[in-house]
Amino acid sequence: MYRKRGLWTIKAKNGGNFPKHDKKLANAAPAEKQTKFYPADDVKKPLVNRQKPNPLSPVLIILASRFKGKRVAFMKQLTSWLLLITGTFKINGVPLRQVNQSYLIATSTKVDLSGLNVNKLDDKYFAKHVGKKKKNNKGERDFFEAEKEEKNVLPTEKKDDQEIVDACLLKSIEALPDLKTNLAARFSLKAGMKPHEFDKTF
Repeated sequence: MYRKRGLWTIKAKNGGNFPKHDKKLANAAPAEKQTKFYPADDVKKPLVNRQKPNPLSPVLIILASRFKGKRVAFMKQLTSWLLLITGTFKINGVPLRQVNQSYLIATSTKVDLSGLNVNKLDDKYFAKHVGKKKKNNKGERDFFEAEKEEKNVLPTEKKDDQEIVDACLLKSIEALPDLKTNLAARFSLKAGMKPHEFDKTF
């Protein structure tokens, strides 16, 4: 048997014993092949803003809401894709607000925001805190009086933040000629004026 298979020569080369080989490691799971078709459900990928931060912020015009026609300063874009703006409040009464981009027009006028820190102002800052309403079995007079007392009062923290933002913006606004009067004035169109022909300096 040894002669036919030549096993005796293998033993002779290895000191009378058959050679032992190490066991092969289990192969890793093969990578999944990419299918030729798109997935049925859309997989949303987070968009990365690769633009470098610019200290110069454009002046915008609001097209809707009770502040329609007011000029405001653009602060930053929030994670909800809404834009953070302010008037300032001392000039035209527009406080810190988050507004959809479709309700704003950009102008060529720009304001310097290099000394302003707005990292604190995010979507959670503007979230509404709804409390539980108490059930009262009172008459009509008492009901309306209670409503007047339960009106939402702006917290002092937000008032302080508005004052800080206004103080920083006023310095850069006053450095530009006629910008303070333009922010105080409401934008409007007259007969014969064509918006598409403007040079965006309004």
